[in-house]
Amino acid sequence: MPANIDNTIHIDAPIDFVWRMTNEVESWPSLFSEYESVNVLHREGSTIRFRLSTKPDADGTTWTWVSDRTADEQNRTVHAHRVETGPFRFMNIRWFYTESGTGTKMRWAQEFSMRPDAKVDDETMAEHLQRRTVAQMAHVKKKVEEEFRRSPRARA
Repeated sequence: MPANIDNTIHIDAPIDFVWRMTNEVESWPSLFSEYESVNVLHREGSTIRFRLSTKPDADGTTWTWVSDRTADEQNRTVHAHRVETGPFRFMNIRWFYTESGTGTKMRWAQEFSMRPDAKVDDETMAEHLQRRTVAQMAHVKKKVEEEFRRSPRARA
């Protein structure tokens, strides 16, 4: 049975603004605090393949992997999975965006399983990812709201 992480945050900005800003993969190093670089490898329709690299962790390790990400703007959903899985058997992430009052509810649902030879098991990785996901969602919320407040649309 795979492990699951599921988190939601409310962002005080319209859904179109949140969608645009969070789906601009090239900007992720400035949107997320943990990412060092993004290299787009291929685009086809609404699918993008990219290499993502983290900033060094507490042990000085930089993690990198390739993911495919398909955005469905009409339904405000994104489905992503790691192509290079590293210590994971698989890693799937779904993003859901819904209007919520004058803002946006953004939900990330992650499903994964660790390889038998990984240094940690599913439960340990779930605890780790839960902490990181909550922190990153808060960081993204702050960045998106700051950018929205600076935009002409916010002053209209």
